[in-house]
Amino acid sequence: MNDADVSRQIQQMVRFIRQEAEEKANEISVSAEEESNMEKLRLVEAEKKKIKQDYERKGKQENVTRIEVLQAQDDVVKAMKDSASQELVRSMLSLREPAVLLRCREIDHKLVESILDEVIKDYTDTEKAKVAAPSITIDTKVHLPPPPSNEDPHAPS
Repeated sequence: MNDADVSRQIQQMVRFIRQEAEEKANEISVSAEEESNMEKLRLVEAEKKKIKQDYERKGKQENVTRIEVLQAQDDVVKAMKDSASQELVRSMLSLREPAVLLRCREIDHKLVESILDEVIKDYTDTEKAKVAAPSITIDTKVHLPPPPSNEDPHAPS
């Protein structure tokens, strides 16, 4: 073998080694790209899940707040109803009339109707008054003046 053949063989070996190195580098690059994409996807999915959980938590917290507000409103309505019922019983007990014509604001008519049976029961309770139930008529023709239009109709004056 002469120097030219040896040089050619060396060049051929160098080309082969270079080609193998380039192929291996390409494989490593492709593999790294795939791993990078998979890691990006995993991170994106993890963040999506975290954001979704945050929204769900905030939604639940918002619902709890809504329920608390509705419960507070319900408590106020019940307290107003109880107060109106007690006041009506007190008034009737102080009058002790056999017949009562009841006047109320037009907007309170349904509320008064809704508590009337309870008021009569409380009034006739033998331990409280020992009296017979009066005849109660709600005046539907003459009403008390309406509340001011810029305020809550049931707010204390």
